[in-house]
Amino acid sequence: MTLKTLLLAATVAALTTTASAQNKAPAPPAPSAPAAPGAPAAADWRVPKAEDVLVIDTNKGRIIVELVPEVAPLFTAQIRALALEHFYDGQTFFRVIEDFMDQTGDPENRGTGQSARPNVNAEFQFRRGPDTPFTLAVDQAVAEVGFIKSLPVSTQSMMLAPMTRDGKISGYGLFCPGVAGAARGEDENSANSQFFLMRAAYPRLERRYTAFGRVISGQSVVTAIKVGEPVPDPQDRMERVRVLSDIPEKDRPKIRVIDPAGKWFKAEIARAQAAGGANFTACDVNIPVEVK
Repeated sequence: MTLKTLLLAATVAALTTTASAQNKAPAPPAPSAPAAPGAPAAADWRVPKAEDVLVIDTNKGRIIVELVPEVAPLFTAQIRALALEHFYDGQTFFRVIEDFMDQTGDPENRGTGQSARPNVNAEFQFRRGPDTPFTLAVDQAVAEVGFIKSLPVSTQSMMLAPMTRDGKISGYGLFCPGVAGAARGEDENSANSQFFLMRAAYPRLERRYTAFGRVISGQSVVTAIKVGEPVPDPQDRMERVRVLSDIPEKDRPKIRVIDPAGKWFKAEIARAQAAGGANFTACDVNIPVEVK
């Protein structure tokens, strides 16, 4: 199975407006941007569930991924089970594209293999209910952009929920840097063991691939993985992949992530919105993490 390469091209045009000095009105003062939030307080942090944390030790360093079963329960269960079986240990990053993603999870290390487990159905969209732990970043009237744990998402407006059969609304993950996605073949329901980690934002994957988590530590490792399609030997590899809950307590890294429901995160959203202006996206929001 192979994740299709999707290349974007953009053309930027510059407009120059001239006006006589005597007719030019003075520009209004620019609004002051919100100050960057200070250090998070104790209440601004959360500890992710140990069963929802994937610890990937590579030859380039450690990558820690938070799984988000609220968005992709089937694939998070699949990848958790495979990690507990040590299925991923020793597998390479066989397809790595600059400004796109790192692909791995194939026992054949070339994009054509998978595990013995059944394929997983597509989870390109999910259902968000009133109890889903969602933090709003942008209210677009008919849509809401925000976060479920560390994962940026876009959903319909919650105002539509009373009109649906299950009292929930549709949403999908946003493919920002660090987001983890399930690789698949032409069949939308062919995800199995292969996955990819985003090196950069890539919106064209949204609603076409399953987003199941996000890198919360080690994004610099993701971007340090050797590039190639295929990657020339020697390929970088995952030396060991474990679920945090399966690591002995004495060896387990202590992890805490900024809580989207906290005051610090809301201040960070306001800062990022002011800095980005009309170009703001949820990918601009900083999500601090501490690993000890």
